[in-house]
Amino acid sequence: MAGINLERRIQMKVIVFGATGTVGRLAVKSLLKAGHTVTAFARSPQRLNLNDPKLRLVAGDAMKLSDVTDAVAGHEAVVVTLGAGMSRKSKIRSQGTMNVIKAMQTHGVRRLIAQSTLGARDSWPTLNFWWKRVMFGALLAPVFRDHELQEQLVEASGLDWTIVRPGAFTDKATVRPAIEDVPNTARGLDLKIARSELARFLTSQLSDRQYIGRAVGLSS
Repeated sequence: MAGINLERRIQMKVIVFGATGTVGRLAVKSLLKAGHTVTAFARSPQRLNLNDPKLRLVAGDAMKLSDVTDAVAGHEAVVVTLGAGMSRKSKIRSQGTMNVIKAMQTHGVRRLIAQSTLGARDSWPTLNFWWKRVMFGALLAPVFRDHELQEQLVEASGLDWTIVRPGAFTDKATVRPAIEDVPNTARGLDLKIARSELARFLTSQLSDRQYIGRAVGLSS
């Protein structure tokens, strides 16, 4: 993936919301490998089954502002990988992210890295017919709307934010190389990204400031 420089590392105190999800747990591992001090926030963070002196587990509900506010205190950066799988009714992405934003504003924490989805807002043209009409147009329409609201909240936060828009997740490396900062004019994409690639990119954003104030697409 072009443009990612993991050698330029800055150790930070970072909290991950959604730490036990399929991307969140990989992000926690990647952040620890990069030398960061990590807090894993989730309803049941012990499910990570990780033992690292730089890892702290915090149990809480991202939908409760008090839980989030208490957890954010003392950190220098926040990574949001909130999700609810295929649930169509959950508002965890937007409401949870709004709580994170309020907590960061309360404690003066500036750096926010939020995972959204490729296709949101101005990246809609990158999707193919299947994703436009079937997945986000019908099956996952509520989830897609929640991502769009999440992005609007992040952009209006006044924080040093980066929105990361991945394609559909895969467990294995994609056939074609991943593209960083997918242009909205791109067509013919595979619309896939390995979870491990996404986790590494989320980690890289703690030391790479070129995408502050921008939404970045990742896809093969």
